[in-house]
Amino acid sequence: MGRPIPPGVAAAPPQMPMPGLGSAPSAAPAGMPFAPPARPTASGRIPMMPATPRGAAGAPSSGLTLRQLVQEAYDNGYSDIHLGVGEVPRFRDRGQMLLTNYPVTTTEMFYGWLRESLPESQIRQFEECLELDTAIQYENLVRCRVNCFVSLLGPALVMRLIPLKILTLEQLRAPEVLKRISEEHKGLVLVTGPTGSGKSTTLAAMVDYINSNFPKHIISIEDPVEFVHQSKKSMIRQREVGIHTLEFANALKASLREDPDVILIGEMRDRETVDIALKAGQTGHLVFGTLHTNSAVRTIERLLGIYKPEEQEPMRLQLSETLVAIIAQTLVRTTDGKRAAAHEILRNTDAIRDYIKRGAVDEIEELIAEGSYEGMCTMNQSLFNLYQEGRITEEVCLEAAPRRNEMAQWLRGRI
Repeated sequence: MGRPIPPGVAAAPPQMPMPGLGSAPSAAPAGMPFAPPARPTASGRIPMMPATPRGAAGAPSSGLTLRQLVQEAYDNGYSDIHLGVGEVPRFRDRGQMLLTNYPVTTTEMFYGWLRESLPESQIRQFEECLELDTAIQYENLVRCRVNCFVSLLGPALVMRLIPLKILTLEQLRAPEVLKRISEEHKGLVLVTGPTGSGKSTTLAAMVDYINSNFPKHIISIEDPVEFVHQSKKSMIRQREVGIHTLEFANALKASLREDPDVILIGEMRDRETVDIALKAGQTGHLVFGTLHTNSAVRTIERLLGIYKPEEQEPMRLQLSETLVAIIAQTLVRTTDGKRAAAHEILRNTDAIRDYIKRGAVDEIEELIAEGSYEGMCTMNQSLFNLYQEGRITEEVCLEAAPRRNEMAQWLRGRI
């Protein structure tokens, strides 16, 4: 039972049964990490690796704690920790996955890490649902967004490290126009990009700018809460789905009756969320949301694509009147070994509003390229600026460019 031990890794100690973790007690076969529940739940379907004896202090017998892994990741500036039964722990360093020299993770080690950091109720929830989204805060160190899941080899988790200190827009070297966007009184602001592109960091900096400079009431609804804000000039209230509210949509509807000036939605999940966000933007609230799209044009198409063809014309009108800006971004490796954000920024000018109403969405990118006086720029323009500043190499610039032929012409003209 279990996977062959890779060369160079010490074999696990002999198997021993462990106390049950399931919601209902029952006898467990020798070598199983916990007793299968009496009722049929997902916990009985999680593949299990062999268990090993626990140490005297209650930590896994390897002696490696989750906090030690988090501390190592924090000290080295890693963004993510990847742990899973049957695999060696790995870190993500500025986009690259790093293999460690730690032993292959056993089931007992994995559940030792869970017990170290999560309440028993969340461990049972993971066993029953096969999924768990939560957050762990290490005081005076870092906050971690955690996703637990099950793969072919067994249970696994990924931890995203979130700094306790929120960087300002100046510290992020973000475009100055993001301040002007944050100063709007109503409408919809979308920060978009693929997973790991820094959307949450940019959004947190924009909210912090409002929090530091304006007497507003800010409400965030997140799953889970990532960056933790403290009220400054603004009053800010953060709500986490599953802890402070049972349903995302219910909390979003209720927020309209809680006298907010600014509403942070997080991810625009579905049609109901988009409907409420547009309504909130039209009724005098500034709404921030995120989408996993890689350009301003694709973002508009994604929002309209949620609706049926016969509904899209009135929705184009509604979106054209509500949209404030779209900030699409990606992270690129810089010449000093760090990462910088490149942005595509759309502001809803009169011309762009007219293009959205007419459904000429594909022609909007030309307006973005010509709208530098409004603070707009295309992704290619942003990348080329980073290259001219000496912050990224020609290879990185060309690789990240959405229009490579255009970028290649610009680079040839400069070299």
